[in-house]
Order: sequence, then structure tokens, then C-alpha cells
Amino acid sequence: MRWMRERDALIAQTLAFVQSVTGRKDAGEPLSPALPGPPPLPSPPADIPPPAFSATLEIPIFETPKTAAPAPRPLVPGDFPGELKARIASFRAHQERFNREREEYFSATLARLRAAIKDPPPPGPDK
Repeated sequence: MRWMRERDALIAQTLAFVQSVTGRKDAGEPLSPALPGPPPLPSPPADIPPPAFSATLEIPIFETPKTAAPAPRPLVPGDFPGELKARIASFRAHQERFNREREEYFSATLARLRAAIKDPPPPGPDK
């Protein structure tokens, strides 16, 4: 059947592309346009059983290896509310320092401006 050959060629081209992107060269030579057919498909790793084919559609069905699920992260008892309050207090202190520095800069700039308005500089030589 022609569609099966086209499917196999598409799978081979996709595999060759993935291998060229990842740098792996397991399947031999990558597919080039000058070759008349696709390169052979690689054999599955030893720990994966061979595919079981469906009787109606001839689609390979790979069984996934049974591995243990990773253990859940252990709950570490901690002082979350205390840590949260400490972080909030630190943030507020930081913001208050910024506000205080901004007010001091504003006051100093305003004082310099008022002094400059009260005591204008002496007139310079006319040009």
C-alpha cells in the first residue's frame, strides 16, 4: 500500500530531523533529498518491549516501562506565617527608607531654590 510507504517515509524524515536538531546519530545517515528512500528506522531500546500490532489498523502500540513514581516532596515544618510577617516588615522598612530619602531630597532642593530666589547672584559683566 502506498500510504504505508508514505507514512514510513514521513516517520523516517521526522526522526532524521529530530536527530539532526538534538545532535544524536543513532539511526545512521540523515535523510538527504538525493536518496531515493528513507533510512532504516532505529530499533527500540532494550528496556522497551517490541510493539504489539493492532489487528485492524496495523498501528504499533508501545508499552511504557513500569517505573516507580517519584516520591512526593516531604513537608518541611516551618514558620510560614512568621517568615511572611518578617518579609512584610522588611519590605515596609525599605519603602519607608525610600520615602524618607525622597522627602529629604525634596526639602534640600526646595531650600536651595528658595535661597537662590532670595539671594540672586550678583550681576555679571554685560556683554
